Amino acid sequence: MLLSFVNMKLRDRYGTLDELCDDLGLDRAELERRLAEAGWSYDAKNNRFC
Repeated sequence: MLLSFVNMKLRDRYGTLDELCDDLGLDRAELERRLAEAGWSYDAKNNRFC
């Protein structure tokens, strides 16, 4: 669920992961760590986790 939510927000509203984290008050490192535990990493070029 977290992956789907984050990728939807990145696709529809935010141009970068930093913008998403700043707006939602999230710790970027923690978000990336949690998604990395599930095998996902942030692709800045495509602005999504894959």
